[in-house]
Amino acid sequence: MMDRISSVVVDSVAFSRTVVGLMTRPYETYRRIVHHGRPGEFLGIAFLAAVYFALASLIKVAAFRPFLFTEQFISLFMGAVSGVLISAGMLRLAGRFFGSATTFHALLLAWSYTLLPTVLWFFSTSLLYVVLPPPRTTSAPGVIFSLLFIVFSATLLWWKITLAYLVLRFGFKFDLKRNIIVAIICAPVLAAWSILMYKWGIFKVPFL
Repeated sequence: MMDRISSVVVDSVAFSRTVVGLMTRPYETYRRIVHHGRPGEFLGIAFLAAVYFALASLIKVAAFRPFLFTEQFISLFMGAVSGVLISAGMLRLAGRFFGSATTFHALLLAWSYTLLPTVLWFFSTSLLYVVLPPPRTTSAPGVIFSLLFIVFSATLLWWKITLAYLVLRFGFKFDLKRNIIVAIICAPVLAAWSILMYKWGIFKVPFL
């Protein structure tokens, strides 16, 4: 029992240190994730995603009806899990094509951390939907708010792109040309997944 508690504490500390590192020292942090990441760190990422999905389910269901809440939550969570698994799987296959020996586990953990900007953006949009629901006015405060949110979204998108690049950079240690080819190979599959999630009504915006 004590060993399990100790392991949870160590994983929690490692996850917290990684989150801070991704904001302050992303290059060094991703090198550590790929080579020394702990399996328990998945739980921290899953917990953050689960909290968001619970919030999103409550907002979408509108009233707390346990069956609809549970169904919505499971759909969102499984959709996200499938996206991460497909992304890591495609990276593994494309990387092996160029001779990479990086394990699926390492790529899965590395790609899972790219969900942090995604979760933060979805959290923000859900909370703003409650605090400042659309339609929003075209007054000066409304325009300023919209511009600030665009800047905020663009910043998170750039962070997301940076983290995704670092997955390729430290996951494969390829040159820029091969990293681009790997991204091109994976893109159609992820696009098809996004379209499928949209048609099924799970994600209107791809949760990648």
